[in-house]
Amino acid sequence: MIKNLLLFSLRNRWIVVGISIALMLVGYFCFTQLKIEAYPDIADTNVIVVAQYKGRAAEEVEQQVTVAIERALQNTPNVLDRRSRTIFGLGIVQLTFKDGTDDYFARQQVMERLATADLPDGVEVELAPLSTAVGEIFRYVVEAPPSFTPIQIRDLQDWVIKPYLLQTDGIADITTFGGPLKQFHIQLSPEKLRKYDLKISDIEEKVVANNINSGGNTIERGGQAFAVRGLGAIKSEKDIENIVIKTANGLPVFIRDVGEVEIMPPPPSGVLGYTFPDEKVDVNNGVEGIVLLRRYENPSEVLKSLKQRIADLQDHELPEGVKIRTMYDRSFLINHSLETVG
Repeated sequence: MIKNLLLFSLRNRWIVVGISIALMLVGYFCFTQLKIEAYPDIADTNVIVVAQYKGRAAEEVEQQVTVAIERALQNTPNVLDRRSRTIFGLGIVQLTFKDGTDDYFARQQVMERLATADLPDGVEVELAPLSTAVGEIFRYVVEAPPSFTPIQIRDLQDWVIKPYLLQTDGIADITTFGGPLKQFHIQLSPEKLRKYDLKISDIEEKVVANNINSGGNTIERGGQAFAVRGLGAIKSEKDIENIVIKTANGLPVFIRDVGEVEIMPPPPSGVLGYTFPDEKVDVNNGVEGIVLLRRYENPSEVLKSLKQRIADLQDHELPEGVKIRTMYDRSFLINHSLETVG
């Protein structure tokens, strides 16, 4: 057998050379398509259900939310393990599936059963991103001139930067940490509420009822149709101050008559601080974005596309003086590992 193979190779050397070159080209192409990862993902298929019940104690969340979700997910197929944990205002249920279970099949089964869960009003339920513990590939902070307030920087992250970067193929989610959220706060006066015989629930109902746009069909004129709209959505503090609560002695009572409206952030649950001693940068109230890789994606290719989108965002979308500074980039670890192995 070996003798005949050697004789064939010697008699048809150019065919053998051609086959060898073809195999080398195929091998090189396959090598370029390989995923290069610093942390190989060996996790089982997991689906994590996150339920928020704001302002509720852990015991209430456990009894009314976590247990209800666990009961709804009891007959989910291919499940190996079920775990849950509950803290103040938050319940998390994690399902681990059998090896080989498709991630999207598992998430679909969970979503179908969550629709049947009997949950209290006000509970917000969602699935965690399709990522794993090793999915964090990039971190950045948003820096701006002193003329920008911390709330404005957070708004840029939430409404400009994050939506733009989420369009990068292979990104599962971007988690924002730090920076105060923009909220409208109504500071009511108890004395004025008693004066006009009002309760806090009356104020809440009026604000909700006056924060809506409505449609009025169309008006046809001369072959043209004009859309009729009722604009009532709140856009500023003045809009809230001018909401009518009731009438007293024939005169309207506005929200500004019983309190003050101001833009303030909610009480922070954490603060982001970072320093760069060489550049004399010391920030104690920053805004950070944590980029999560979608499972089974190639981190090297995703990082390359992400950096290109950040450069485009920096050049064309962000205000002058605002920049995105890289805090952590896994491509450095990948390249360093390749150099070490080489």
